[in-house]
Amino acid sequence: MLLKFLGTGTSQGIPVIGSHHPVCLSNNPKDKRLRTSALVTSDSGKKILIDCGPDFRQQMLVNREEQIDAVLVTHEHNDHIIGLDDLRPLIFKNKKSMPIYCNSRVAKEITGRFPYAFIEQKYPGAPSFDLIEIERDFTLFDEVKVQPIDVIHAEINIFGFKFKNLAYITDASNISDGEKEKLKSLDFLIVNCLRKTTPHHSHFILPQVLDLVDELKPKKTYLIHISHDLGFHDEVEMELPQNIHPAYDGLEIEF
Repeated sequence: MLLKFLGTGTSQGIPVIGSHHPVCLSNNPKDKRLRTSALVTSDSGKKILIDCGPDFRQQMLVNREEQIDAVLVTHEHNDHIIGLDDLRPLIFKNKKSMPIYCNSRVAKEITGRFPYAFIEQKYPGAPSFDLIEIERDFTLFDEVKVQPIDVIHAEINIFGFKFKNLAYITDASNISDGEKEKLKSLDFLIVNCLRKTTPHHSHFILPQVLDLVDELKPKKTYLIHISHDLGFHDEVEMELPQNIHPAYDGLEIEF
């Protein structure tokens, strides 16, 4: 299987509009981060999108991707779902509704933000979504086992997702001991890391991530949902332990 990072930036992306922070002015492509999202490709070629934010259309075009077979949604914040309408060309191409897997709260939010996708008499160009509420492990396409990981994002419970021995977690600020048991000794831990210092109410920062890695002991860790305050990609790469890396848009890993 293959995971491609379509975006690795925080909710504002990098560069931030109007910002003159040095990282926002960087010419290094690895310092330019679209909103966080990923694409998992199964062994048979099925494409599973994790989150669909405002940069989805651009991410698909830049990466020359033309197929989405299912969508997994971590939570309902705009930088993770507001691009769902841009699935329309793929829905029309496939001539069937797009399956979207999420918890019940997120399903209600998607219905409220895209009401035209669910009404009986739809506008001819409206998308069609098949919302599938999940709570426990499930299998996609009879080949990809998906294990939801329950994590805390400020005041709400959101999902991370585990495939084989890889876990993808974004927007976490806390993980219970019970859920951590599912994350021990991974080959790959992908986890949000907003910045180096100054605690945040809803996101891990670097010291917390380092503690988490020390506790869970994954073979390799990639950081996502990064703000410009984490620093220049190349400098952060040099500063981190050898088994921890800042991910960047377009990076692919096999697992």
